[in-house]
Amino acid sequence: MTFEPADRVDAVPPSGIRRFFELAEEMDDIISLGVGEPDFSAPWAAREAAITSLERGQTSYTANRGKRELRERIARYEDTRHDLTYDPDDEILVTAGASEGLDLAFRALLNPGDSIAVAQPCYVSYVPGAIFAGVDVVDVPTRVEDEFKLTREVLEESGAAEADALVYCYPNNPTGATMTGEELRDVAAFCRENDLVVFADEIYADLTYEHDHTSIATLPGMRERTVVFNGFSKAFAMTGFRLGYAMGPPEAITAMNRIHQYTMLSAPTTAQHAAIEALDNCWEDVTDMTTQYDRRRNYVLSRFEDMGLECFPAAGAFYAFPECPWDDASEFAEALLQSEGVAVVPGTAFGEGGAGHLRISYATGLDDLKEAMNRMESFLD
Repeated sequence: MTFEPADRVDAVPPSGIRRFFELAEEMDDIISLGVGEPDFSAPWAAREAAITSLERGQTSYTANRGKRELRERIARYEDTRHDLTYDPDDEILVTAGASEGLDLAFRALLNPGDSIAVAQPCYVSYVPGAIFAGVDVVDVPTRVEDEFKLTREVLEESGAAEADALVYCYPNNPTGATMTGEELRDVAAFCRENDLVVFADEIYADLTYEHDHTSIATLPGMRERTVVFNGFSKAFAMTGFRLGYAMGPPEAITAMNRIHQYTMLSAPTTAQHAAIEALDNCWEDVTDMTTQYDRRRNYVLSRFEDMGLECFPAAGAFYAFPECPWDDASEFAEALLQSEGVAVVPGTAFGEGGAGHLRISYATGLDDLKEAMNRMESFLD
């Protein structure tokens, strides 16, 4: 017998993002606007807490659900910042990144043959995660004329009413779109009327620039049918710590923890010590980083306007999603990389609805951004 991929694995193509990273790695003088990762280091206080925990020999497993001290901090933070109230004992699960939390939810809360509506363009893991769980995918392509917001109209047109669940991310990766509480009310009503549970990826909740973030779980009738995901990778620039969390009704968190305790056992101990310190003492760092992202956002959007590239005013995360000036965004991205050494990601890497666009990450220094925009303008000329 020889090893061959299982059918569900074979059905998932390689990530569309990785190809451009691999091309860029072979070249010199590259400016990457493709990485969805902060260019800042994690706050020093959080790093120092991690170092101290190691020096003290705190290297054992924690409770499966995560250190209670951390879950208490998460509960306080979510209550204070996002008006979300969860019991740290049975409604919060600490995971190895928000991505693990979403994978657990797909496997623990949906059955093979169920269907999940996926708001697209979307983070690259949603559709593969559903396929790995044996769950059917209903594409819900959002539209540029709606500024890539999720609307009742696109939900109805896509057939999402027949799905069992809905997954989305706002502020959005890859578009930078955000949704206000008022705009989410129609989505919430649709989910209640059609009995959909919701997986709300809110990893960019603290990276908004035009209005405060609203979680759908705060809207009437939604807390009991929503699992919220967040983590420390984006706002705290702690990507390498691999730490996230899920919040939801006790029955949902218990089911997810049942898989978590047999696979991951517990999230990294050192990272949990760092996260406690981050939530206690690193908010000034978060504010400083957010201010820098907003400055870069305004700069990138103004340069696109100067170049004649259409781009809606993205108001969250650290992405812009301009329309591609060529018919084939993949060809454009590869030509831009080869000619000017600027790496961007074609919108098709993020599923249906991303066609004809480019994802530009402004999570890089302003000097590099200026040089990248100059090179892009030269390429267009």
